Amino acid sequence: MIEEYLLRAFLASLMVGTLLGLLSPLINLKGIAFLTHATFHALLFGAVLGMILGLIFGNLSLIFWISLLTAIAIVIGIAEMEIRGYSSDTAVGVMAGVIAGLTVLGFGVLYKVMASRPYFALSESIVSYLTGEIFLITFNDLLLLVIGGLIVFLIMIAFYRDFLYLSFDPEGLESHGGNVRLYLMILYFLVGSIGGLIVKTVGLITLQVLAVLPGAIAMSIARRIRELVAISLGLTLTIQVASTFLGYYFDIPPSGLATILLATIYGALALGRKVA
Repeated sequence: MIEEYLLRAFLASLMVGTLLGLLSPLINLKGIAFLTHATFHALLFGAVLGMILGLIFGNLSLIFWISLLTAIAIVIGIAEMEIRGYSSDTAVGVMAGVIAGLTVLGFGVLYKVMASRPYFALSESIVSYLTGEIFLITFNDLLLLVIGGLIVFLIMIAFYRDFLYLSFDPEGLESHGGNVRLYLMILYFLVGSIGGLIVKTVGLITLQVLAVLPGAIAMSIARRIRELVAISLGLTLTIQVASTFLGYYFDIPPSGLATILLATIYGALALGRKVA
C-alpha cells in the first residue's frame, strides 16, 4: 500500500509536470528564459516578506500568499516595461536588480524580527523555498496546488494559440486585431503564478532549469508546434514522476535529480548534434 505522503508527492508531481510542460515551450519560443531569473528573485523576496509579516501577525500561512502575489506583481511590472518600449533583458535586469537589493534588506529585517519573537522553524521554511519539499507538502498545500494549478491550466489552454502567435509574430497578431498587450500580461501572469504555486515542491534553486530545459529539449527534436508541446509535456511529466519515486527510494531531493536528468538529456542532444 502506497504511503499517504508519497501519494501526495506523486499527485503534486503530476500537477507540476503538467504546468511546466505546457509553459516551457512558451518560455523558449518567446525568448523569455531570463524572466524566470526575475521570478526567482521575486519569489524569494516575497517569501522573506511573508516570513516577516507572518511572525508579526502570528500567521505563517502568509508566506505562500505574499510570495505568490509578489511574484505576480513583479512579472506584470516587467511586462508593462516591455510594453513601454524596454527590451525584455533590460526590463528583467532592472526589476531583478531592485528586488535582489530589497531581498537582502528584507533578510536583515527578518533577523531582527526573529530575535524579538519566540522560536519558529523559519530556517526550515527558507530552506524549503530554496530546495523544495515535495515529500513534506500537506493536504492543504496539495489542495492549493491543484485548485490554483487547474485555474492556471484552463487560462493557459484558452490563450495558448494566442501566445504562440505572440511569440512568432506580435506585429502580425496586432494587425489582425489581437491585443498584444493583454496577451503579454496574461503570459507573464502565468509565469509568476506557476512559479508561486510550485515553488514549495521544486524549490527556487532548480525552478529556472525546470521551467526552461523541457522546452529547449523539445525544440531541438520537434519539427512542428504540436510535437514541441507534446514532447515538452511528456518529458516533464516523466521526469517529475520518475524523480519523485527515485528520490523516495534513494533518499535524495527529487528537484535536484530532475534538474540533473534534464541537463543530461539536453547535453547529450547538444553533443550529438555537434558530432553529427
